[in-house]
Amino acid sequence: MRVAIDARELQGQPTGVGRYLAGLLAAWDVAPAAAPHEFILCAPGPIDARRGGRVSTRVGAGRGPGGTRWEQFTLPRLVREARADVLFAPGYTGPLLCPTPMVVAVHDVSFAAHPEWFGWREGMRRRILTRLTAKRASRVVTISEFSRGEITRRLGIAGSKVDVIYPGATSWAPPADRDARLSREGERLVLCVGSLFSRRHIPELIAGFARVARERRDVRLEIVGDNRTTPRVDLDRLAAASGVDERIALRSYLPEAALAALYRRARAFVFLSDYEGFGLTPLEALAAGVPIVVLDTPVAREVYGDAAHYVPRPDPALVAGAIERVLFDEAERARILDAAQRTLPRYSWQACADRVLDVLVACGRQAGA
Repeated sequence: MRVAIDARELQGQPTGVGRYLAGLLAAWDVAPAAAPHEFILCAPGPIDARRGGRVSTRVGAGRGPGGTRWEQFTLPRLVREARADVLFAPGYTGPLLCPTPMVVAVHDVSFAAHPEWFGWREGMRRRILTRLTAKRASRVVTISEFSRGEITRRLGIAGSKVDVIYPGATSWAPPADRDARLSREGERLVLCVGSLFSRRHIPELIAGFARVARERRDVRLEIVGDNRTTPRVDLDRLAAASGVDERIALRSYLPEAALAALYRRARAFVFLSDYEGFGLTPLEALAAGVPIVVLDTPVAREVYGDAAHYVPRPDPALVAGAIERVLFDEAERARILDAAQRTLPRYSWQACADRVLDVLVACGRQAGA
């Protein structure tokens, strides 16, 4: 079977959807179940094609850098030219006049649940196109039971049409002597990774960290993610006003190797999100042996279970207390990491890729029957 894939998110500096697709492709490269199939990556420009023989690429330039116009007019042409049996759209939307059956991945519906978090034009585009794509698609794939409920409730898609398939967790295992070595070096690194949306409460994280840093000279905060707050928050100014700005680093992006090095050096990971479809980066922290602090939300409880220190609300005083405890309370650290050993086996890129492929093949075969 020939599987066309909207691969726009692999261009440039891949984050959320791009990393999700990269995880699937890496698993399909080695999965026996994927051997009979060909995967055709469709994109507006060059992408990283260093993959196995099962993967080819088709580049179709259009107006703009791969936005809605490219998706709706150029991508269908690429799918036809590839003689694909099915299209996988991994990033919420796809062509409404697709020449083949389509499977779309809708990771969350924050744009429908909280329109105030988005500019009016972008929010409207997401709400309209995601709903229409989900209705047009043969199947919808999502990443948590929480998101399936949200898709059903807010987009009007029948739950029976939605497949919940958990993503995998990239493992950047730390050296066995990491904690002892970092203690000798005197570093207590707090890490936060993910695009910086308003719902992720970065100002409260900075304020909470500053409270800890005024008492503890050996702590440092690294925040990695593009600033996408709406209305835009000047995070550099907030860091400068914290009084501990020399121990706060804000980076819009890091390549995989540098990000892996940060995970291996971190002693705590903080992710204060009100709303997620899943929340992958805290899971990656657990896989790297780093205890996590997260807001107490239904999806966080679903994904992390007991393997987290939960904060009831993003209050700087509560955040400071949580950071302090996860950094310095050895019993709490051990509790979280022990629970992580029971939680992490639920999340495998190979299992995720196998199940997504099953959905794609079933849709392609139904069309050809």
